[in-house]
Amino acid sequence: MAEFDLVVRGGRIIDGTGSPGESGDVAVRDGVIVERGRVSGRGHREIDADGALVIPGIVDIHAHYDGQATWEERLQPSSWHGVTTVVMGNCGVGFAPVHDADHAALIELMEGVEDIPGAALHEGLAWNWNSFAEFLEAVDARPHDIDVAAQVPHGALRLNVMGERGANHEDATPTDIAAMADLAREGIEAGGLGFTTSRTRNHKTSTGAYTPTLTAAPDELIGIAEGVGAAGTGVLQVVSDFLDVDDEFSTLREMVSRSGRPMSISVARNPMLPDAYRGILDHITAANADGLQMTGQVAARAVGLILGLDLTLNPFLTNRVYRDIADRSLTDRIGALRDPSFREALLAEHRAQASAGDRDKLGGSLIQKFELLFEMGDTPDYEPELRDSIAARAEREGTTPEELALDVMLAGDGGGMLYLPFLNYVDGNLDAVGEMLRHPHTVPGLGDGGAHVGTICDGSFPTTLLHYWGRDRSRGTIELEQLVERHCRGTARTVGLLDRGVIAPGYRADLNVVDFDNLRLHKPEIAHDLPAGGRRLLQRANGWAHTIVAGQETYRDGEATDALPGRLIRGAQPAPAESIAKPKPDVRVITAT
Repeated sequence: MAEFDLVVRGGRIIDGTGSPGESGDVAVRDGVIVERGRVSGRGHREIDADGALVIPGIVDIHAHYDGQATWEERLQPSSWHGVTTVVMGNCGVGFAPVHDADHAALIELMEGVEDIPGAALHEGLAWNWNSFAEFLEAVDARPHDIDVAAQVPHGALRLNVMGERGANHEDATPTDIAAMADLAREGIEAGGLGFTTSRTRNHKTSTGAYTPTLTAAPDELIGIAEGVGAAGTGVLQVVSDFLDVDDEFSTLREMVSRSGRPMSISVARNPMLPDAYRGILDHITAANADGLQMTGQVAARAVGLILGLDLTLNPFLTNRVYRDIADRSLTDRIGALRDPSFREALLAEHRAQASAGDRDKLGGSLIQKFELLFEMGDTPDYEPELRDSIAARAEREGTTPEELALDVMLAGDGGGMLYLPFLNYVDGNLDAVGEMLRHPHTVPGLGDGGAHVGTICDGSFPTTLLHYWGRDRSRGTIELEQLVERHCRGTARTVGLLDRGVIAPGYRADLNVVDFDNLRLHKPEIAHDLPAGGRRLLQRANGWAHTIVAGQETYRDGEATDALPGRLIRGAQPAPAESIAKPKPDVRVITAT
């Protein structure tokens, strides 16, 4: 008889601790790793991993599946990229707690901040909850392909307690703050993993209003953090513009100090403040030196927009001639854009508009930065050379950038895409990303799986982290063992999930068998598979040979199996009693040859 449910044999095990990889087997029973090394017993199922990597399941701590998790079993695209645990409710947006009268307001907030179609949310959300505990029950009622955890969102708290006053950015009263703190505590005690807030002007509702939490005063943030602390568990998550980094960190430090809870902070390189990220990292380092646990969440590549005729953005959105056809079907728009007379009128208007500076509509001038627009090929290049930009190519080809951009988008029956890296790409390279990934107080994150479905497709960050930073980058790679540690054990520990992210006896049997030599990304695709026929960008990858959640294979060569072992994670999880986890080594930078 088989001694184990599953044995993965003969792979190069990179165990998530940062230790050097070594050949061996992994045995699983009842969803838990029970042996590692040379396993003599047989498994009911065996996977031959010879020539492949065996790594822990990836723990993605920054996603927005708050709606999708209530109507869909498969949390794609994340589960296509080795992710076995996902944390939603980031950036202060979510759907609970909620009064029945506020459904539309929370949909407008999610639609605007995270670019999820409002029609899909209106049709897909059952709203069979009011409290955060009831929302968790709704998520828990549906099986999933991966584990999912939820956080209490500040935006929902503010609307729930303050109503229109909260939406209109009025200061919270002491009574308001006490009520929000109580709701945050109750949400954590019900199983929420933490509390999240947004303090960035990039986050607006679909009506154009700033997120309700933007101007929350320090006493409100500190008071809610104290509510989280009263639960004795939970994490804090913040995204901010850091316009005054010293003042902002004064508040953030107080939140951590008064609550006793750890905090994660989104960090990226902004072209408007190109050196500010170093100051943020310095503050995070100083806080940890003072005993205040803070961790930066950083991206695996540039945060980039994808533009196209069937997507939310394209370079002609502000063009008055284009607006005449903007509401037509894709087929009709393609026909018009290929008509010589319409095309000439469009381009003439673009030239006139450029000189007049009429760029006050969606996307502003960003969508017309042809010097930062690149054609997205079948094998995406996420660190393109500036000489390959639409502007540089147009100059070499004797045409105009707008004409070339139009031709690129019209290719493939109107399915051509343009890539616009706007954060982390200040100098035309990803050197700053490498600097952030190597920092001792950061973990990979910010993939936003489930969000920005018509503009951004970054749920594939885990694949980029491994294949690009661990193998392909000509300007210097990072040791693969360190990358795995950061995105498995590191992210898990950041949010208090100590039972996963390591391949060792006693840990959850969340595993990936990776055909590392063939690991690569495909070009994003457009699917109309959200409720109400909503559109979203999806991106697949080659190389994820087997993904295993709680001992059950959920994906094989990128295709879903019938298994749905994913569950709702209720709160922080303790480390297993039996463990061979080792200290984390220093990062070693490898120069590619």
